Amino acid sequence: MSRVYNFSAGPAVLPEEVLREAAAEMLDYKGTGMSVMEMSHRSGAFEDILNTAEQDLRDLMEIPENYKVLFLQGGAHLQFSMIPMNLMKNRVADYIVTGQWAKRAYEEAAIFGKANKIADSSDKTFSYIPDCSDLTISPEADYVYICENNTIYGTKFHTLPNTKGKLLVSDVSSCFLSEPVDVRKYGLIYGGVQKNIGPAGMVIVIIREDLITKDTLPGTPTYMKYKIHADHGSLYNTPNSYCIYMCGKVFQWLKAMGGLSVMKQRNEEKAAILYDYLDQSRLFRGTVRKEDRSLMNVPFVTGDKEKDEKFVQAAKAAGLVNLKGHRSVGGMRASIYNAMPKAGVEALVEFMRKYEEENR
Repeated sequence: MSRVYNFSAGPAVLPEEVLREAAAEMLDYKGTGMSVMEMSHRSGAFEDILNTAEQDLRDLMEIPENYKVLFLQGGAHLQFSMIPMNLMKNRVADYIVTGQWAKRAYEEAAIFGKANKIADSSDKTFSYIPDCSDLTISPEADYVYICENNTIYGTKFHTLPNTKGKLLVSDVSSCFLSEPVDVRKYGLIYGGVQKNIGPAGMVIVIIREDLITKDTLPGTPTYMKYKIHADHGSLYNTPNSYCIYMCGKVFQWLKAMGGLSVMKQRNEEKAAILYDYLDQSRLFRGTVRKEDRSLMNVPFVTGDKEKDEKFVQAAKAAGLVNLKGHRSVGGMRASIYNAMPKAGVEALVEFMRKYEEENR
């Protein structure tokens, strides 16, 4: 069977070149006679994999020296707790709720202290980003939290909120490495890798060194302390070694492609193909306010649930898979991450155009 165009929101499409390279090394990684899956995380071979992956990520994002890079398990969800446990010194934090994952993070933070919802776009099914240029920031807040790209709803912060001097914490899971980022604007930036970087099972945390302290909330488990992982170089316990290996290969692929500025240009071109079609279509329509559209996740609907389902099935039969929208909103969603080729988006639009002509 030939490979399909996979529009899944995560786990998601990976670069074919990376998959082929990993397949070639599956039984014997660089003459070690074993797979990376079988390798000791304390071995010299894996130490090279880990160090190279971190340096390549630092190069891609131009991460300053005073930021630590942590490869952790538990996915982005564990960070919903780990962030307040480590950063909520005053037991107060401000949250901008623009989707389900920001909402979950906000609810989790409320377990540990006072979580203030200072902006919210749920009134219109999270289809826009609120104006965050002059929000009422809590004087005691330890940080302001956002989910920068909303996978389910297809919105993106194209301008970071004005935190009025407060620390900015951002979940970038579904836009990680899709464009250049000024890491210095954040105190902590993190993302699950399964959407735009690698296989499921890991989160990358980039945190400013002065925020890594012993001063965590009382009762914080040892494993939930950033300091323990920073002090051990992401090797406090057995890491997700194969995931780190795969992410490292994607970092090298991104470098070979020309880096994040090139990826942003490619992503803008791909997104424009799909959005331009949706804007003139009589059958399909996008669900997000134009100025807040994501380059990574494009939700759309026909306005009829039965028609949506028929389209998803027809597309699947044509080799365009995982277009069903999130169960909480329905409709369709095309996730067009870095590894989705332009040809995949063109094939989707061509199919949609033909489908529309046949189903007016």
